[in-house]
Amino acid sequence: MSVLKLINSPWRMGAYLFWKLPGAWFMGAQIYTCDPEKCVVRLPYRWRSQNPFRSIYFAAQCAAAELSTGMLGLVALESQPPVSMLVVGFEAQFLKKAGETLLFTCADGAAMLAAIQQAITTGAAQTFTAVSVGRLPDGSEASRMVVTWSFKVKRK
Repeated sequence: MSVLKLINSPWRMGAYLFWKLPGAWFMGAQIYTCDPEKCVVRLPYRWRSQNPFRSIYFAAQCAAAELSTGMLGLVALESQPPVSMLVVGFEAQFLKKAGETLLFTCADGAAMLAAIQQAITTGAAQTFTAVSVGRLPDGSEASRMVVTWSFKVKRK
């Protein structure tokens, strides 16, 4: 089964999150849409994702942002030699109170694939910085996350 088919199937992706990322599953993070170029993750505002200040907890926002960038990495790694991926840096800006459902969008798929290809070609670890923006239903930016990934070919 292709990675995109798994990611874009709500029940399969729900099972994957439950098994591999139970914190994101518990908070209600869902893949809204994903293709090789862009991934959008929906993070609902409800009791499992909120803080005592009636907004979405910062850790839930960080998890959704990481998920939106990481799914692009998994898509890019399909049909490639074994490559490890690891978060090596994370920066967050919280620009507006997140009191409603957020959509985290990362549109860095093509550039991430290029970094992975360079890691495969050179054999040296490559880092790639992806940006995920969390938007409220009115389109305003609530948070911006910068996730730095390291890609390295696995040795046999």
